[in-house]
Amino acid sequence: MLRIRNLHAYYGRIRALDNVSLHVRAGEIVCLIGANGAGKTTILNAISGLIPRAQGEISLENGRINGLAPEKIVGAGISQVPEGRQIFGPLTVLENLQLGAYLRFRNKEKGAIEQDLERIFQLFPRLKERLTQIAGTLSGGEQQMLAIGRAIMARPKLLLLDEPSMGLAPLVVSDIMNTISALRDRGMTILMVEQNARASLGISDRGYVLETGRVVLQGSSEELLNDSDVKRAYLGKDYKTFWEGRGPV
Repeated sequence: MLRIRNLHAYYGRIRALDNVSLHVRAGEIVCLIGANGAGKTTILNAISGLIPRAQGEISLENGRINGLAPEKIVGAGISQVPEGRQIFGPLTVLENLQLGAYLRFRNKEKGAIEQDLERIFQLFPRLKERLTQIAGTLSGGEQQMLAIGRAIMARPKLLLLDEPSMGLAPLVVSDIMNTISALRDRGMTILMVEQNARASLGISDRGYVLETGRVVLQGSSEELLNDSDVKRAYLGKDYKTFWEGRGPV
């Protein structure tokens, strides 16, 4: 479904991505793991058209999308849940969800939008209970549910998730990961950035490990979970040794 070839991206003169290539098949969860500053969020932002200087090729279902405006990329079928959730705090839960479908309102899909709202409430019953509540007063876990629900309201072919477990209690993280897994089971394709490597690999099909803007390791989630260097790196032991001797894949 998604294919990235030889992607380079820059912030000013700083190269954030160096010749990154990866792919996501339809119906998969693929996770990107790595240290802060490794380039994980930059990949998502490049896919979403938020980094205009990205070089290389990004294709969705064999159609090239890099160079398109972010709105056009949403229309092509990609929705992103940003790091930190970035909900519209002064608006209600319902208004936030409706904003996720703004392109569809323009296409006069009101009936289908109402049906999708009901599906969101089945996925996140708590949001229905708080439908008229100001979004900024929700708990962190509820805000993450809202951010995911808002993105789903665009009916994406590919859902991009940036640090969905950030700042959440362990029990809430478990609920969010179970929900992401359920979305995959319903046919959604997901590319996820996550610091919690164990949780993300636990629900993913495959993963890529990044370091300073390069893919240094890739494989099935089982392979990465059983990789001794990955284990040491994400248990906080011998972190430096993880990168020694690892060249680009």
